[in-house]
Amino acid sequence: MLPTSVRTETTRGLRAYLPLLWLLWIPFLNIFYAMLNQPVPDVSSLVSDLDRLIPFLPVFIIPYVIWYPYIAGTLLLFFFRDRRMYYRTLATLCLGMVGCYIVYAVFQTTVPRPVLEGDGWLIDIVRFVYSNDQPFNCFPSIHVLTCYSMIKGLHRNDALPPAARGLLIAVAWSIIASTVFVKQHVLLDAAGAILLVEVFFAGMRRLLPLRQKKRRPLAVE
Repeated sequence: MLPTSVRTETTRGLRAYLPLLWLLWIPFLNIFYAMLNQPVPDVSSLVSDLDRLIPFLPVFIIPYVIWYPYIAGTLLLFFFRDRRMYYRTLATLCLGMVGCYIVYAVFQTTVPRPVLEGDGWLIDIVRFVYSNDQPFNCFPSIHVLTCYSMIKGLHRNDALPPAARGLLIAVAWSIIASTVFVKQHVLLDAAGAILLVEVFFAGMRRLLPLRQKKRRPLAVE
């Protein structure tokens, strides 16, 4: 049997990782994405003339699919390097997802997809994405919302080296760009997601300041 001091240290060590359980909110909220990703009688389209000029580029499916490990990895990095930014960014992300789902429930949109021609592993990945994700739940974009949440957190994160921050921000912007180049979203979908993040991140900045205000010492008479 382990000595009491060892058990105590082990318990403290495990408790330090308990905040990671807040990440489970993401898969829980994803349940509602699947429920809402269905055709409804009144579906709108936000495709603009500018969207029609944007080409379909299958190579952008690479950053599109690395979205999953990117978000998880960046949040874990925040957890270990800047705990308050972890909470702020995760809260922004989750509140933004809820905001997206409310919009999907009352204003469902769709994006027309191109006819996939030819062979190759890039086209095969696009086909896989298309077959597993119906062309609804477009405005605002969840991909853009989550990536822009990471960008906001990275911009204000002094705990990471500038080179690492720059690389992670560049990856996030490549994922955001991929949403329009693989025709999963249109420009207004991205703009709506960015606006949501700006609103919620500003709110979290007030609720979770990175530095606590120093209390003035009480005057002694």
